[in-house]
Amino acid sequence: MGLHLPSFSDVERAAERLRGHVVRTPLLSSSQLNALAGRRVVLKPECLQHTGSFKFRGAFNRLCQLTAKERAAGVVAWSSGNHAQGVALAAQLLNIPARIVMPADAPQIKTRNTLALGAEVVAYDRYSEDREVIARDLVMRNGGTIVPSYDDADIIAGQGTVGLELLQDTEPPEALLVCCSGGGLVAGCALAVEGLNASTAVFSVEPAEFNDHERSLRNGIRERVEPGSTSICDALLAPTPGELTFAINQQILAGGLSVSDEEVLLAMSFAFEHLKLVLEPGGAVALAALLSGKVPEHYRSVGIILSGGNVDPAVFAAAIKAVSNSQSNP
Repeated sequence: MGLHLPSFSDVERAAERLRGHVVRTPLLSSSQLNALAGRRVVLKPECLQHTGSFKFRGAFNRLCQLTAKERAAGVVAWSSGNHAQGVALAAQLLNIPARIVMPADAPQIKTRNTLALGAEVVAYDRYSEDREVIARDLVMRNGGTIVPSYDDADIIAGQGTVGLELLQDTEPPEALLVCCSGGGLVAGCALAVEGLNASTAVFSVEPAEFNDHERSLRNGIRERVEPGSTSICDALLAPTPGELTFAINQQILAGGLSVSDEEVLLAMSFAFEHLKLVLEPGGAVALAALLSGKVPEHYRSVGIILSGGNVDPAVFAAAIKAVSNSQSNP
């Protein structure tokens, strides 16, 4: 039996479900960024979305379709923080009990916010335990519906509304850069591009040591991250592309890009100083790809999704300080 892949019509239906519940985040531009990049750049700041990231879109689209019986039994999800908060808020709005399996070393702001939204947090060690096994065991023992963070048709469709809004609100850019972990956001955005018959080339952007999508797109198979790989981008640490997401991305994406942690820090600093936006590391990778010259020059207009801003204040301050120090002491 083949995979059930979402389509552009699923993205359109998700947009209808989300109407009135989701923030239609604005499009931003910066003359300084345009001059620096040498092309037109449009920014979609999902850091201004409910819970500080795009994840609420997919979570609400998934949860609002549950039956009354399924809602009563609750939901279970696993996440390093942004999906956790998205599920927690959607569950709160829909009066659904939620349990979230989160790494013990997740940014404190993400754990605190998830708890504040009424979800139960089940902590685990990301280096020695399997979060999916823990979540499925919770469902076996207590019941409930699993809400995957990316490899789910409704999640992908909900995330795709980010790209749909961008394409509806401006002239389609020649290239679109989207952060990528498991691939749900970039897959949804790719469906939006394909459905609107836009000629936009869509690129995934990942941390350099977690560039499994980039390698998978190049090699035609789902590659895995090397054991022991690390990155400051805590939201983008999926070890391999999702089955559904890769099936979409392999067909539609123009390619994959990757950036170093140092390039991410520079992008966070640029966004803070020039765009007046706070981005978490994972939310800054697409901007980092542009600023570091990773985007081919023949693309004369570029769309960038700034996917999230949930970063611990101390970590953010240290990142900005480190960049400032390196620039003043070359």
